[in-house]
Amino acid sequence: MTTWRGFVVRTQEKVERFGYRQELRRGVGLTDLVFYGLVFMVPIAPFAIFGLVYSRSGGMPVLAYLVGMIALLFTAASYAQMVKAFPLSGSVYNYASRGIAPPVGFLTGWMVLLDYILLPCLLYLIAAKSMNSLVPGVPVWAWLVVFVAVNTVINLRGIRMTIKLTRVLIVLELIVLALFLLIGLWALLQGEGRGFSLSPLFDPGTFSWPIVFAAVSVAVLSFLGFDGISMLVEESTGGSAQVGRAMRLALMLAGVLFIAQVWVAALLVPDPAGLLVKDTGTAFYDAAAVAGGEWLGQLTTTATALAWGLANTLVAQVAVSRLLYAMARDRQLPSFLAKVSVRHSVPANAIVLVSLVSVGLGVWTATRADGVDFLTSLVNMGAMVAFVVLHVSVIVHYVVRRGSNDLWKHLVAPLIGMTILILVVINANVLAQVVGLIWLGAGAVVLITLYALGRRPTVQPVTAGSGHS
Repeated sequence: MTTWRGFVVRTQEKVERFGYRQELRRGVGLTDLVFYGLVFMVPIAPFAIFGLVYSRSGGMPVLAYLVGMIALLFTAASYAQMVKAFPLSGSVYNYASRGIAPPVGFLTGWMVLLDYILLPCLLYLIAAKSMNSLVPGVPVWAWLVVFVAVNTVINLRGIRMTIKLTRVLIVLELIVLALFLLIGLWALLQGEGRGFSLSPLFDPGTFSWPIVFAAVSVAVLSFLGFDGISMLVEESTGGSAQVGRAMRLALMLAGVLFIAQVWVAALLVPDPAGLLVKDTGTAFYDAAAVAGGEWLGQLTTTATALAWGLANTLVAQVAVSRLLYAMARDRQLPSFLAKVSVRHSVPANAIVLVSLVSVGLGVWTATRADGVDFLTSLVNMGAMVAFVVLHVSVIVHYVVRRGSNDLWKHLVAPLIGMTILILVVINANVLAQVVGLIWLGAGAVVLITLYALGRRPTVQPVTAGSGHS
């Protein structure tokens, strides 16, 4: 038996010790995981929301992305600790269930569902709007349906096909990004825009921490996806350690790319004063047009559509379908969502459900003028609350229960990450806060109903001698 196969067997035994069978196919390596995370985050993600971050940050989008990256590096560290303890699909749902208590895990999974279920819908909507701006004759809803149909077919074919296609797409994204950065820097050297300046990082005239954290609450949308890597731990060839490394690498690589592109774009926007007052929705494409002409503006628009409509949504569907699968496997969602395709080893019913929800919500929000801003706020709210609980899970599991002496990893770092995230939530969109509370209340009602029906949230016990590596 080869070393690789021997490692897989040992990893499978870990899953079996938690009371589950290995049903998902292993075949995802470190490079695959990093690519998966980068595609989920989208290297050119700021293209679509740059104007919104610029206006919310008082013209300091670089600072918003920098603070967001730092906050989520602490979150990635907590993910690495929990995925090591519980190498199971389901991400923060499983970590809160086993690290704190099953009812807390259910409510955390319920909150992260707000993020994961709405995220594909948001991505499809942005992609469809971008394509509609290029081909106005085709309505937004029609583009949305096309993107959903294509991605559903690909995801149903198995994780390896998804990984292969996303590798091709991410290379194309990086080529477009490199073109923008090179042409943008050359344009600045030629005197276009405002020239080189530190104002996108810090502007004393507009700076205040509430403004920064309000902008971070939008900017973190670009980073959401690094956490999706943890969903593939049962499909990873290198187990939990590999997943932890991949999350950190993907997050840092994406952060550097995000900061570089928003810095250049902030110096090239044609009407910076007007953008501070109101986001035009095309701010990044306008900056690209200043740098290289209309062709570059159209290229960045097309790249946004393909990146968000194909690459990002492909991996978003993978992540949410694994969360639904994990919760259904624990009888906390309908059992049909736990059905795995025998031929392709993917949770087929969960994938189809996500597709149907994306079409329904996408077509509805396409009719709203504030559809993108509304969905962005909701997605980020669900993620931030779940990340806060993740940090609490690390403290409870390692310090309270196991008496860990590694206070930096298991107490100080989680507290720092949690504090930053709470500040982001406090300064987030008020409507998102209200809807988030309503969603949490609905989850509490579902939880009470489960108890009334005798289906209280539980997790499979760890078999004797398993321990956590």
